Formats: sequence, C-alpha cells, structure tokens
Amino acid sequence: MLDALAHSLRAHPDRPAVLGTTRAGAVRVKTTRGDLAGLADRYAAALHARGIARGGTVGVAVRPGPRALAVMLAVHRLGARVAVLDPGAGPDVLRARLALARPDVVLADATAQAVAGWARPLAHRARLALPDLAELGPVATVGPRTPGCAASLDTGARAGTLPRPVDEDGDAVIVFTSGTTARPRAVVHTRSSLAAGMTAVTGLVGPTAGRPVLGGTFFVLVPSLASGAPVALPARSPRVLARQMSRLRPQATYLTPPQLRSALAAGARFTGRAWTGSAPASADLLTRVKQAGAEEAWGVYALTELFPAAAVEQADKAAFTGRGDLVGAPLPGVTAKTDASGELLLCGPAVRDRCLGEEPDPWVATGDRAHLDGGRIVLEGRCKDMVLRKAENIYPGLYEPALHVPGVELALLVGVPAGDGDERLVAVVQPRPDTDRESLRASLAGPLERMGSARPDAVLLADVPLSGRSRKPDRGATARLAAARLTDGDRG
Repeated sequence: MLDALAHSLRAHPDRPAVLGTTRAGAVRVKTTRGDLAGLADRYAAALHARGIARGGTVGVAVRPGPRALAVMLAVHRLGARVAVLDPGAGPDVLRARLALARPDVVLADATAQAVAGWARPLAHRARLALPDLAELGPVATVGPRTPGCAASLDTGARAGTLPRPVDEDGDAVIVFTSGTTARPRAVVHTRSSLAAGMTAVTGLVGPTAGRPVLGGTFFVLVPSLASGAPVALPARSPRVLARQMSRLRPQATYLTPPQLRSALAAGARFTGRAWTGSAPASADLLTRVKQAGAEEAWGVYALTELFPAAAVEQADKAAFTGRGDLVGAPLPGVTAKTDASGELLLCGPAVRDRCLGEEPDPWVATGDRAHLDGGRIVLEGRCKDMVLRKAENIYPGLYEPALHVPGVELALLVGVPAGDGDERLVAVVQPRPDTDRESLRASLAGPLERMGSARPDAVLLADVPLSGRSRKPDRGATARLAAARLTDGDRG
C-alpha cells in the first residue's frame, strides 16, 4: 500500500493531498500530492545520508499530518522501521521506550520536543528528560525549528542520492501499548502485516478518487490517498469541526467516539459514511450520527495488534438484543475464537508479527472476554475489569450496553472496595447535556431490573473520566470517583 501510494503521488502531482481548514471552516489545499512525494524524497535522502538503511530504526515524534506521512514513506523506502513515540507520555516512560527501541535517530517536530522536554537537554546538554543522548541516538528536527530545538534534519541532499526502494518484507513499525515503565510493551508490525491492514481498510471504506475524506489516523490517510482521495485532518475545536464538515461534505468521516460526541453537541451534520473506533461506541451514538445525516454509521473493532478486526453498522448494532457489545463479523482474512477462559483470540494477515523482544505469534490474545453469535463477535468486557461481588464474577461489558438508553452519553460499571474484602458494583452514568435527570432515572429502571444478580448497588449520575490520546473511558479514575461519591454519602 505504501509503495502504491508513493507511485500514485507522482502520477498526479498537482492534485490536492492534504486539505487544511480555517477557523471559519473554509477549505484550502495544504499539501499537493507532488509536494508530499517531494518531501518524502528529501527525508529519504537525508536519512540515507545519515546511514539509515534496511534494518535501521527511526524514532518519530511528529504530529499527524503531511510531515509524519512523508517520514513514514521515507523510512519505508529505505527498508528501515519507525518507532512511534508519544512525547506526552512523560520522561520516565519515554526513557524506557527509547531504551527498548534503540533508534538510530529520533525525528521530532518543535511541538513534540517542547512537550517531551527535549529542547532544554539538547540546548544545554543536561540530562533532564532523557538519558545520555549519545547512548540512545541523535535527535533531529523536522519542520520549523524554534530556539532550543535540535538541529534540523538536513534535507539539502540531492534526490539523485536516493537508493532504490527496498522491496522485501521486514519490520515496518513499532507501536508502544501498555506495560510498566520498567517493562514497556512494543508491538512490531511488518511491512506485510501493515499492508494487509491498510488493504482491509480500503476494502471496508472503499474511498473513491477526488472526493475528500475526513480523518487523522495513519490507517485513514494512506488508503485514502492511495485511492486518489484528498484527506482533511479533523479540526480540534468542535465548532470549527462542525463548520469544516459542512464545507467539506466528505465521502467518509473517521472520528473517535469523543470527537463524535463533541461534534454532535456542536451541531455537526454528516455526509456519506461515518466510522468510529479506538474506544467503545454505543448503538445510541451511532444512531445519533445517522440522525445527523450520515448514510451509514460504523463502529470498528481494532487493536494495535490487528487493525481492523471487525466492524458493525448502526442498524445491526441497534437490532442486537443479546447481552454484551456486538462489534460485528470478523473482516475478511480474520479468524476469531475464544479460549477456555472466554478470552477472544484473533489471527489473520494483518496481525502484528510479535512484541519487541519476544518470539513471533500468529494469535493475538485481545484481553477481551467474548462469545461468537452466528460468527459475529460479541464482547463481554475486559478480562481485567471483572468485579467480584458476593463470590460472583461480574463482567461489566455484558451489561454496560443496556445502560445506554436515550439521553446517556457514557456508562460504566465499576467495582468499589466494600471494606470487607468484597466489592460494591456501581454504575456511573454520564447524561447528555440536554437530558432531564429524573426522566433518565426512570428510563434506566427497566434495564437495571433486567440485570438480575448483576444489578448495581448504586447508580451515580456523573461525567465519566477520560484518558489517553483516544480519550477512552478511564475505569480506574471512574472507580475512584465512585468511591469518593459514595464516601460523601451519595447513594445515587
């Protein structure tokens, strides 16, 4: 897919690749396809001049957009691999991840260096946020350089110095997931698994040439651009995003559930098909997206280890009446099964090769409990989220979908220590801003009654804490919130 993209960019160099948006919502061409191809060539020449070749590792801390994509194309051409770095992870976590990946060079934009605290150590040769830079590899700035940043990547090397593109399989990207500071966990995708994942996205979304796509993830950018569709990065402000969608009228929109909720609250109208993932999406949220104009609204079940794995359209999700969260049928090539404990296992051509420092494994243990319903995957909750109450194992994911009645934005079931070794089960329900709370409690009565022995001990109406780049519901923080509210005498 990356090879196809590199070729297609040169075939139509004057066509738009990445679209920008003003605060008023006006659409402008930010980067043409020729601009993107030229930038990728300059990065490849500069990295080649620094000795980056097949088997090398390039750390990347660059905001999503044309530069990040050009870096990925450049590294791919050289046969090296990208280690994706999150500058906001904190110095200790970043130190551990860099020590594991051992990049030959780190490419970072000025914003990433400021967030990570790299600027001061580089300027003053102090060890404030990172260990010895010589030990971990040099840092180079891509994009505009501000005072205190590392020296800019020298892109003055002539394109003629570029080697022939590497056309062999090998490691393509390292993505860090969970794991402690002492033992970070890094998922390794090969060029073939990455290509399989992007091919699956292309088959799922089916972008057509010339019509814009709205989305900011790598798995949206590459298939869309390879298909000839320009891509617009979503505005951060919900109001600007709503205006952007009105002006752009995209054929497809990919936003995370928090972005969808914010856009809907700002009055956004959808066109074409809408997709969401990275965090749970309720049937009610997908329904609201369709009511706001989308022809179809899809929830995508994906993991860092396998993107995408399954997908479900709003109509099928809303019609599902069983317990658990229907996330759809496995996509072509994906095989799903459960082990003896009920954990979902997945395999397929887009599965990661291995975790860094471990042996390859064709199966991904998802950490999700699940069952198969007519071949469709139904999640029952995270294995680690089980609540033990009165010697009964309660899996929140089985019951949380039922709490998403009209007027509910988010809902979690969490365990709160009861002081006697047992746990209390608490439902924390976040109402939509325009919802009458008494009416909402009345609407919840039926679903709560149908929970049987899993009925919560208390129902609290409160905002559910979010965390991480994807703004996922934070169960730990939600449990602490519930414990504090109950201690203060709030019985829901």
